[in-house]
Order: sequence, then structure tokens, then C-alpha cells
Amino acid sequence: MRKALAALSAVPAVAVLGGAHFANRTEPYVLGMPFLLFWVALWAVLSCALLGVVYLLDPRNREQDP
Repeated sequence: MRKALAALSAVPAVAVLGGAHFANRTEPYVLGMPFLLFWVALWAVLSCALLGVVYLLDPRNREQDP
């Protein structure tokens, strides 16, 4: 389970850093932004959601404080 959560946590970093190489375009414009800026903004939002899911799935966060 820990390896799966670690891999899931690495997805945003890989997507932003690796995907930026392929998304480095000024055309097309998405929501009025160049595609690269849209890509980074999209992954900023998706990273928050994805890391929230990782937090909820992590069994260490279910333990009660003594």
C-alpha cells in the first residue's frame, strides 16, 4: 500500500515536469491562456485533489491521538 501511495504522490510531479516538455506550445489557447500555462494551472488543481486522496487513503492518518 505504501508503494502505491508513493507512486500516486509522484504523479503530479511527473505530469508537470515531464508533460511540460510536450505541452510547450503557444497555440492552442485554452481558457485564454497558452497551452503550457493551462497545463501547469491544471496540474496545480489536480495535485491538490490527488494529494487529498492520498491523505485519505493513508492508514496512518486514521490513528487516534493518545
